[in-house]
Amino acid sequence: MNYNIEDIDKILGFTSWSIKKKIDTLLEIDADMYCNMGKETLKTHKEETKRKSKKLYHAIKKVDNKLGEKLLYHMD
Repeated sequence: MNYNIEDIDKILGFTSWSIKKKIDTLLEIDADMYCNMGKETLKTHKEETKRKSKKLYHAIKKVDNKLGEKLLYHMD
């Protein structure tokens, strides 16, 4: 199933999923957002993608604090 940014709470709430699967799914959403950008992408769209990425990294921090902190620290 394909998930998107609106599914963060649903993904975090899955009790049958392992932490690894939750993180992998959140990172897959992140990668998909960046793969859909091109060199003609507007600056506002790039900034919105970065904000969404930050949301995803905060969600990751909820399940793996150390990894979430590292991801947030290394955002450009």
